Amino acid sequence: MKIAFIGLGNMGGPMALNLLKAGHTLSAFDLSADACRKFGAEGLPIAKSAAETVADAEVVISMLPASAHVEGLYLGGVGKPGLLDSIRAGTLVIDSSTIAAATSRKVAEAAEAKGIAMIDAPVSGGTGGAIAGTLTFMVGGETRDLERARPVLEKMGANIFHAGAAGAGQTAKICNNMLLGILMIGTSEALALGVANGLDPKVLSEIMRRSSGGNWALEKYNPMPGVMEASPASKNYVGGFGTDLMLKDLGLAQENAAAVRAATPLGGLARSLYAAHSLAGHGALDFSSVLKLVQKAS
Repeated sequence: MKIAFIGLGNMGGPMALNLLKAGHTLSAFDLSADACRKFGAEGLPIAKSAAETVADAEVVISMLPASAHVEGLYLGGVGKPGLLDSIRAGTLVIDSSTIAAATSRKVAEAAEAKGIAMIDAPVSGGTGGAIAGTLTFMVGGETRDLERARPVLEKMGANIFHAGAAGAGQTAKICNNMLLGILMIGTSEALALGVANGLDPKVLSEIMRRSSGGNWALEKYNPMPGVMEASPASKNYVGGFGTDLMLKDLGLAQENAAAVRAATPLGGLARSLYAAHSLAGHGALDFSSVLKLVQKAS
């Protein structure tokens, strides 16, 4: 299958490589020259522009940072055509960015008007899941379009869920990431408290992991340096899922909660804590670095 892949960040790059390894024909692009060089060196064919990637594509996949980037890419702006003008009718578009559900619906409606099928398919699983091809996809859109996408999604992920109509995948994702942000802060507080009392963080992590406090952060993404060799925490919090990206997702959750008048007090507090952590200069670090916010100074 001929696939255009746009967005080669910490998640998008490995996802594209998995599609290439699976035998698909790829054309990829990112506005970052460094990202293009990095993944081009790993064998990914790099195009000169986003428009060039979609010239003969049967499937277009995008993995971008925020709503504005997705809307700008597909719909364009003042004096700038959107990518939907370059995509052939009948093509399937899969947007795996984490953005506002309203933006997903807006772009999907514009795509449908041009005879282009589109689903929103944000992911969970972190950079490790992107590299291993074990991501979870949360899909919003028509069932028939999901079934067209399934053979492609299966090469990048281990779990595929149909959340509902267009935008539903985004709603599921912000619910998930709001909970993840809350859990990471709670896990960091508990570990920091134990260490302040002289406990070994590895021992404490194993105790809590096998007890009622067990959660994904403890099992897969421990925020304490040295507990898990492969976690960003053990690599000076470099790579992974950035603090500012978590802050963005928590903001999306709060905007959505306000729109539907839902009570999310812990989600709101988590957003405030991540905002403080970002303002302290840690926005580019992995989101597990929020441990620094609650850790006792040595």
